[in-house]
Amino acid sequence: MAVVLAAGYSRRFGAADKRIARLPDGRRLLADTVTRAQEAFPLLRVVLREEDDPAALGLPRETPLLRAPRAERGLGASLADAIAAIAGDDALADTGAAAILLGDMPDIAVTPLATLSSQADRSRILRPSYAGHPGHPVFFGRDFWPELAALNGDDGARDVIRRHRDRYREIAVEDPGVCRDIDTPAELARGATLLIRNGRGTKAPAS
Repeated sequence: MAVVLAAGYSRRFGAADKRIARLPDGRRLLADTVTRAQEAFPLLRVVLREEDDPAALGLPRETPLLRAPRAERGLGASLADAIAAIAGDDALADTGAAAILLGDMPDIAVTPLATLSSQADRSRILRPSYAGHPGHPVFFGRDFWPELAALNGDDGARDVIRRHRDRYREIAVEDPGVCRDIDTPAELARGATLLIRNGRGTKAPAS
């Protein structure tokens, strides 16, 4: 399954909500990322703040959501809230691993997501790499979920990976999108150029 983290405040992006920034094909950043993730994963949850309106973020009404009550504390806290929720969901009891995606990475192709998903299991941590650089998403087997659920603050899961280097593996992929997130308006503009080159078009934004 996939967990799309989208509860952050993206302060480097400025006053605007990065999640609804427009891509050259007219889609909003978060909605586009979620759509691509849904193509690769039969199960998915999108993590939002408690006060977020998914419709205002461009998400379809049927999008499966998780709320992060501690989102203001940082990425680690949001991830912990999400993992605790899916670990306690009886409907997901047979889920062996979760791919942790960032909501600001619309350039990831479906193929590497499917490739890593087919190799994930409950006892390993898998991560794509491009040209020697580690990327996203990171697949955490269920064995590591208790440690993820204990995270707090903004540190993310780096320490979990460090503690389990013997069960961590990077898989080389031919997709630079696994290393490209969008933190600033300038990065969004650069990403738009790359999307056009990759044939995703320049349809006028919807109103």
